Amino acid sequence: MDDKLDVSSGMRDALPTVFGYIGIGLAFGIVAKAAGLNVLLVALVSIITYAGSAQFILVSMLASGNAMLGIVLAVFLVNSRMILMSMTVAPFLKQESMLKNILVGSLLTDESFALSMSKVNYTNKILNFSWLNTANIVSYCTWVLSSILGALLGGFITNPDKLGLNFALVAMFIGLLYLQMIGDKELPFKLQLIVVLIVLGLVYLGLIFIPSNLLIIAVTIVGCSLGMVIKHAFF
Repeated sequence: MDDKLDVSSGMRDALPTVFGYIGIGLAFGIVAKAAGLNVLLVALVSIITYAGSAQFILVSMLASGNAMLGIVLAVFLVNSRMILMSMTVAPFLKQESMLKNILVGSLLTDESFALSMSKVNYTNKILNFSWLNTANIVSYCTWVLSSILGALLGGFITNPDKLGLNFALVAMFIGLLYLQMIGDKELPFKLQLIVVLIVLGLVYLGLIFIPSNLLIIAVTIVGCSLGMVIKHAFF
């Protein structure tokens, strides 16, 4: 990763997301095909919803015969964390037009958010439309194409867990987190490591007491608050 914010740099920087999306996109296509969706429906879900974990939930709820209102509400709750992420990215794009901000926000994902937060460590806290939109579009196209390919392969692969495809997204996030921690020169590495460990603990405890569709939002708010307290008290 470098300090350039052009289209070619956006394509290069999106490679960690691309490789992660290939694995998890294939897995989604296979799972969706096994749940009874045809290739066209799998493509439409990825094109319109474009929401990773929410798409797995959507498919499982459709297969279980849940009401459409319940499916829509579940997808909204799972993706509500994007409100927080969009609010974080927006100040870096205030020089761009409203239309460009809407386009970027529509394709923003956990992965492109993490990528952008890592990028600002190299660009003196600057982002632009060209770089982020390129990274978003590359990731989006990869996800859609991988989902379609997974659906086409779904008739031949009945158990994606055997191929380890379900770990692709986890591996990608570990890589993005590592880049973020070593690239951020403003926060001490020790502080970042403490916050990561706190978040891991909160997730472990939260899985016991909090519904999974609200866990990410709750842990984000509590983890950020504790991180600020620790920073001002000890660093």
